[in-house]
Amino acid sequence: MLGTHDLWLFILSGLLLNITPGVDTLYIVGRSSTQGFRAGFFAALGIGTGCLVHILATTIGLSALLATSAVAFSIIKSIGAAYLIYIGITILRSPQTPLHVKTKTAHQTLRNIFWQGFLTNILNPKVALFFLAFLPQFVDITADNKAMSMLFLGILFDINGTIWNIIVAWLAMVFISKLHAHHTFALWFNRSIGALFLALGIKLLHEEL
Repeated sequence: MLGTHDLWLFILSGLLLNITPGVDTLYIVGRSSTQGFRAGFFAALGIGTGCLVHILATTIGLSALLATSAVAFSIIKSIGAAYLIYIGITILRSPQTPLHVKTKTAHQTLRNIFWQGFLTNILNPKVALFFLAFLPQFVDITADNKAMSMLFLGILFDINGTIWNIIVAWLAMVFISKLHAHHTFALWFNRSIGALFLALGIKLLHEEL
């Protein structure tokens, strides 16, 4: 289909990869558990939009630059690490309010959550390198337009990933809402997510190229 092969294996592999927890999952869980499903939903949409940019970049060859240029990779890695640290700090500082409480700044908050999810994803060079390595494996060598084949596979992967992330947001909300009466647990759960973001940012910053 559209110059691809083993599409069923691609979909299965993509689902298994999406289920594996990573930075994106942590961000969604952190937002959904502290601010409710809508926050997690917008975080998932932001991350999905970031993935789409990586997919387009892979299609036109920008990711190839990151794979071959140590300088470009180092710059993107440093920016991404700094942003992960920033996200960790913002999660640690999130107010512990009941999930059903609505504020007058809800729309602005959701917009910020969307863009934070977007930047969390787009500033991670490993996502670009993942698409560069993964998508071509399922493109038919005889395909007339390999770029369009990769674009098709990338969009399919992104749709499936976004659906899974929305499910994660809902599950996180359900889990934490059952325990919202335990303020101490909610407080330390939130702090754990924030601290993990800080650790990931520091790790990425010092990681060997």
